[in-house]
Amino acid sequence: MTPAGHWLSIVGIGEDGWEGLNAEARRAIQSAEALYGGARHLALTPAAESSAVRIPWPSPMAPAIQRILTEDRGKKRVTVLASGDPMLYGVGAPLTRGLPAAEFRVIPQVSAFSLACARLGWPMAETHLVSLVEQPVEQVLLHLSPGQRVVIFSKDGSTPKTVARFLTESGYGPSRIDVFENLGGPSERNWGKRAADWPDRPCGKLNLMAVRCAPDAAAKPQSLAPGLPDDVFDADGQLTKREVRAVTLARLAPLPNQTLWDIGAGAGSIGIEWMRLCPSCSCVAFEAREDRAARIRANALRLGVPRLQVVQGMAPAAFAGLAPPDAIFLGGGVGNDALFDACWAILPRGGRLVANAVTLHSEAALAARHTIYGGDLMRLAASRADRIGSSYVWRPMMPITQWTVTKP
Repeated sequence: MTPAGHWLSIVGIGEDGWEGLNAEARRAIQSAEALYGGARHLALTPAAESSAVRIPWPSPMAPAIQRILTEDRGKKRVTVLASGDPMLYGVGAPLTRGLPAAEFRVIPQVSAFSLACARLGWPMAETHLVSLVEQPVEQVLLHLSPGQRVVIFSKDGSTPKTVARFLTESGYGPSRIDVFENLGGPSERNWGKRAADWPDRPCGKLNLMAVRCAPDAAAKPQSLAPGLPDDVFDADGQLTKREVRAVTLARLAPLPNQTLWDIGAGAGSIGIEWMRLCPSCSCVAFEAREDRAARIRANALRLGVPRLQVVQGMAPAAFAGLAPPDAIFLGGGVGNDALFDACWAILPRGGRLVANAVTLHSEAALAARHTIYGGDLMRLAASRADRIGSSYVWRPMMPITQWTVTKP
């Protein structure tokens, strides 16, 4: 252990390299026995300033992170170099997640996000940050609305062109994109154009984008509030209608970092909207039919939640090997006692279960469970105005019986 009590230092370094580091960061590098970092970060650290063994990150990084946390832990002084603020989409999170705070020290540098906002005069609290380093471009969809500011971390020099094309295809071609290359370093460069006018050439490998969203006349911004229009989902009829969906999501009560199991997911509408409500929420959608499983994946991608996990298979056998969820939605198989028993058994204390019934048989099953387990039982009935000739009449939708229960 070091005199300060920690064996691991995680140092943020900018494009200004050694000159931009404070005294604490320099000491962490100078006293290290093992110095990890990307080739670019290691090159920014003069060899004369550290006698540590220099270890470039392999690809993938996971084995090296595991080695630091097992073989190196407490046995040698380790310093890890990271871009800017290591805890902002950086290596700091996976390195420190399971460690007591006394074992590590994070020394951040100004983040690229902060620098980009400073260059443009954008309030950070009013600007969304998206990383496309390891995620598909579709996740940008969640942040597209008129006038919204979005900073996007790029994977490589081709990312700005990909984003510009995606914005244009999504009805946001008039959006201004500013690209910052080598931000914070001596070779920093900033240039930009409208997404629809983006040139057919790559940017510098190290870049980020700042987007001021502007829709064209064809754009259809989608609210993050639950109850998206039914027609935004590709479905074969197996779809929870928007009025019922909004109530169902309110009953499921999403919270940050929680996981939903959507069982008998159909078109995936409940799980998709669960994830749209909070970027840290996750969902596992269970669907037995191959065509519907493919449809769920396509809907999730198109509506900005590409991380939604689809498990094709019959529940409850398909539950094997998965971590317990925080909430379960039973949209199919409501009358199946074996399925309910498996769901109830895997749901942790405090977990929520919401089940919707349409048939008399499934409604009777919910009434029986309500008698045993308590919770809230309600019936939802809605009507939509529909034209008949030159007039409108109320067209009743199929009533839904809904049971909501929290496991004690």
